[in-house]
Amino acid sequence: MAVNAKKIAVYALVVFALYVIITDPPKAAHYVQIVFEGISDAAKSVGDFMTWLANGGKS
Repeated sequence: MAVNAKKIAVYALVVFALYVIITDPPKAAHYVQIVFEGISDAAKSVGDFMTWLANGGKS
């Protein structure tokens, strides 16, 4: 039962994404930019943390 709910949720998300892309491409591009900026910021933060750990936890 949970697998079916997951499939339905994924299909709904895909349909919504396609709807936004087709009806308003500039807004869809803005959403993609926000997502990639978030991923970039998260990766930078992980890199900063790993550098801090490699330096022995010293500021």
